[in-house]
This record gives sequence, structure tokens and C-alpha cells, in this order.
Amino acid sequence: MSLKNPLPKSFLYAFEGFKTAAREEPNFRIHLSVALLALILAVVLAFSLIEWLVLLFTISLVLILELVNTSLEDIVNLVNPETHPLAKKAKDVMAAAVLLSAIISVIIGFVLFLPKLVLL
Repeated sequence: MSLKNPLPKSFLYAFEGFKTAAREEPNFRIHLSVALLALILAVVLAFSLIEWLVLLFTISLVLILELVNTSLEDIVNLVNPETHPLAKKAKDVMAAAVLLSAIISVIIGFVLFLPKLVLL
């Protein structure tokens, strides 16, 4: 934290970044929508504390990686607007990280939700 940007401003910048991603990034909106549905279903199914912690960690991992991916893509585009093999590699690898986290989150979702839904 610098003297130019005190703590309250840092939070404002972070919220602005979140709003920007939600407004401009379709994949982030998809992840947010699925996360909201999962949270609502978790309330309905009365998740335990451990289930909530696993769910929240899983959701946050996917959202954080999507935000990092967006940042990396924007930085790469800023530094080199032309298509370069290393730029493509960096973007592809980061996209793979997001995809992997999303796939794992679906598996975790099945483990958390399926037993409770089967018992209904």
C-alpha cells in the first residue's frame, strides 16, 4: 500500500475490477451465474460447515483464476498486440488453468450435491 492509494481506495479499485470483469467478460459472468446457483442450492440443501468451506473455496478458485486469466490476456495484448507464439502460449496455458479448475469444480460439485439430491 502506498501513500498515494490508502486502504479504502485499494478496496474501491478491487471492487471496480470485479465490476469490470462482470460487465465485460462473458466467461466470468457464466462462472458467477453457476456459482450463484450453487450457493442457492447449498442453502436449500442445508450444507454443513465443511461443505460450505469446500464449496466457497472451489468457487473462489475458479473466479480468481478467471480474473487472473483476464488480466494476463489484457497485459499480453497491451505488450504485444500482434499474434506471437509466446503470447499465444501464455494465453493458452492460462486458459487451460481456468478450464482445469472448472472441471475440478464440477467434480467437487457432484461430490457435494449428488448425495443430498439423491436423498430427496
